[in-house]
Amino acid sequence: MFGIPEAKRKFRLRYRTLFCRVRFAAALLPPFMALAQPAGKVSFQKDVAPLLAEKCWGCHGGSMKMNDLALDTREDALRGGKRGPALMPGKPEESLLYRKIAGLDQPQMPFGGRLSDDEIAVFRAWIEQGAPWDAKPVTTTAGPAPGAYEFTAAQRAYWFFQPIPKIVAARPGAPPASTNPIDAIVNAAQAAKGIRANAPADKVTLLRRATLDLTGLPPTPEEVQAFLTDNAPDAFAKVVDRLLASPQYGERWGRQWLDVARYADTNGFKADEARPNIWRYRDYVVKAFNEDKPYDRFIREQIAGDEMYPESIEAHIATGFLRHYTDETNQPSMELRREELLQNITDTVSTAFMGLTYGCAKCHNHKFDPILQKDYYRLQAFFENVQAKDDYIPLSGAALEAERKRAADYEEKTRDIRAAMHALVAQFAAADAKEYMNRFSEGTREAILTPPEQRTPYQSLLAVKGMPQITYQDEKLAARLKGDEKKQFDELAAQLKQFDSLKPDSPHAQTMIDQGVDSPKSYVLAAGSWNAPREEVHPGFLSILDPGDAKYSQPEAVASTGRRTALANWLADPNNPLTPRVMANRVWQGHFGTGVVATSGDFGIMGERPANQALLDYLAASLVENGWSIKKLHRLIMLSNTYRESSLSEPAAAAIDPDNKLMWRYPRHRAEAEVVRDAMLFTAGRLNLDMGGPGVRPELPEGVDTSGYSTWSVNKDEADTRRRSIYVYVKRVLTYPMFEAFDAATSEESCPRRFSTVVPSQALTLMNDKYVLEWSRSFASRVLTDTGLTREQQINRAYRIAFGRAPEPDEITAVSDFLTRQAALVSGRMARNEPVLLPDRIPAGTEQSFAAAFVDFCHALMSSNEFLYIN
Repeated sequence: MFGIPEAKRKFRLRYRTLFCRVRFAAALLPPFMALAQPAGKVSFQKDVAPLLAEKCWGCHGGSMKMNDLALDTREDALRGGKRGPALMPGKPEESLLYRKIAGLDQPQMPFGGRLSDDEIAVFRAWIEQGAPWDAKPVTTTAGPAPGAYEFTAAQRAYWFFQPIPKIVAARPGAPPASTNPIDAIVNAAQAAKGIRANAPADKVTLLRRATLDLTGLPPTPEEVQAFLTDNAPDAFAKVVDRLLASPQYGERWGRQWLDVARYADTNGFKADEARPNIWRYRDYVVKAFNEDKPYDRFIREQIAGDEMYPESIEAHIATGFLRHYTDETNQPSMELRREELLQNITDTVSTAFMGLTYGCAKCHNHKFDPILQKDYYRLQAFFENVQAKDDYIPLSGAALEAERKRAADYEEKTRDIRAAMHALVAQFAAADAKEYMNRFSEGTREAILTPPEQRTPYQSLLAVKGMPQITYQDEKLAARLKGDEKKQFDELAAQLKQFDSLKPDSPHAQTMIDQGVDSPKSYVLAAGSWNAPREEVHPGFLSILDPGDAKYSQPEAVASTGRRTALANWLADPNNPLTPRVMANRVWQGHFGTGVVATSGDFGIMGERPANQALLDYLAASLVENGWSIKKLHRLIMLSNTYRESSLSEPAAAAIDPDNKLMWRYPRHRAEAEVVRDAMLFTAGRLNLDMGGPGVRPELPEGVDTSGYSTWSVNKDEADTRRRSIYVYVKRVLTYPMFEAFDAATSEESCPRRFSTVVPSQALTLMNDKYVLEWSRSFASRVLTDTGLTREQQINRAYRIAFGRAPEPDEITAVSDFLTRQAALVSGRMARNEPVLLPDRIPAGTEQSFAAAFVDFCHALMSSNEFLYIN
């Protein structure tokens, strides 16, 4: 009914790989032009082979055979691939190889860069001469030596890699001091196109917009009234400051960061085991936003908190950012499992902080952006030595010492009992482990069987990953005991139970650390395969910005390499042109639904160009120069006229800029899935504002399969099920159905931007979901229990709660007519003993038929576009 999560995951991964290879189709290169003909006979070895090796072999040689086409030998080329033969000797126009490089067939090859006219002419002449091919196959040695890649002038001049101008330089001209610089920049771009911005939105619309933006909840009628009666020039500024100070701000904007961090409470894949303490990272993010933790510190804590701030509990928890990878825990090859985790981390870091699709360079140099294949593995090398730490105790000082002492006492006092229990089942454990070891890859078995003190750093990481699969609980093995041995085990278990009062019950957090000061070596991997290493690489940054190896040193306080500290400092450097732009764009996107760069996870060649680069640069510079304060950036944006303008469409402006890239109107957009649910609960008066703690599981609709690995244990306390959506348990193989219907983010990879669809399942969810109906009943009760209201006043009250505004006269008339007709229909259903929806509480003297009709009215309000969209 709600899809097959595992199949969907595989489709997404397959699509992502395909997208990496074929997204060039969106940007056709200039038309092919007439070429000069080379003089004389073309030499294959001298003229053709080097071009094949440098330009073609990366995708059509060795283990890489895109579209099943190999160009290693003449036979390969004659055989061709899915599109037929690559070579038709003597017939260039019929040879796929020539047609592709000449642009006669699109997309033109090679990916991301056209051959020169002279190079294309060489291929044409060679084919006309019969395409002679020496017996010696083409190899990579014919191409440039490793590291000899030369970036083009255009690549070096690409806007995203240029320094961010200082604030003064970002302004177009010298606007008056009282003008918000955002408006000066935006208005200048509009004026250049002959566009005039919209007038300001009315105060109710503006307040609802701002409140939903910053807290994810609608304003109360009392807040609306207070704003309407405040005529001071800084009335809206006071609203913004109040909302930024609200605890609900961190929950709203923390959820957006969790999309980027691919947060989930489970491992993913088929088994999808729980990560019982990963929620502490989610709470860390909420707290960080509420406290306006400087973004550069936020970066450092998540990449290298354990190395840089070893005494900080928060910093240790923050490294859970690296822990949110999907993990196939029953994978028999720890080498493959480890490489998949490292690739997940590498891809996420590049998208989240750098706005680049590093993942496209796993198998070859990026086809569009100046990201070398070695750059991918240089970035991955920063994480080469990491391992999960799921037993970190988030305590310090005396509390931590007390926990450690308690654990040591328990270990000492129960050591003999536990040893005796294990001795009774040791034979079963050894036999099971021996049998299971046959599943492991050869390297995994060797790592586990090697004594710990003799393992290489690489083997140590493999063993840590593999050992849990052959580690068994004595209590489960004891079920196979019989007779006196079973009796003896039970007696020992009873003795052990007497020490339960001493057993430590420490809190834990799931974090990441380095396994020690020595790291495995890093290599460029052919086709991204762990078992196909090429040249060794060292930790390093984007070559076009910083080609040298990263410099790092071991921290004094922890046994770690210090590699991640170097990366964190590079990312958080105020002179880094990437990081501030990416985050400033993300904040803008959070307010307007679309960033200045619409592809907020891809600022590269195939991403969208900034609609207004001067604006983005100003926002980025402001972020840095205001101490990396996210709240100050919010305030700057929200106090601009650009944010406060009406969303109405103006035909003249729309004719010039139909996509509103120049921001002449506020872009109306639907609220995210979590905001829809929270706003409904809030409107119904049922929202539980308790913060933090383990994820909660509300009841699921009928028909959702919760058997096997999809187990979903509903919280016993009904109040817990009404907490904010950020606290709803994120299970990778079972997305909460309402969230799935309204385009929730995937948690399998970083999601820099959600897309908003309009599909039937959304309307069906709003019409039939058990909770939506219950909230409609509560909303009706909230209005009807306000005593002494006339019908018109009740309608007015419902509108003010749901929309923040009073109804228009024609709306009052239409709703009154509806209530009369609907009450009559309900009376008929009740007379026939058919079920009807009644409010939670019906005041004395209110007819049940009218009360049920009012529930339907409230249901309609919460299902309307005015309720679901941010206007």
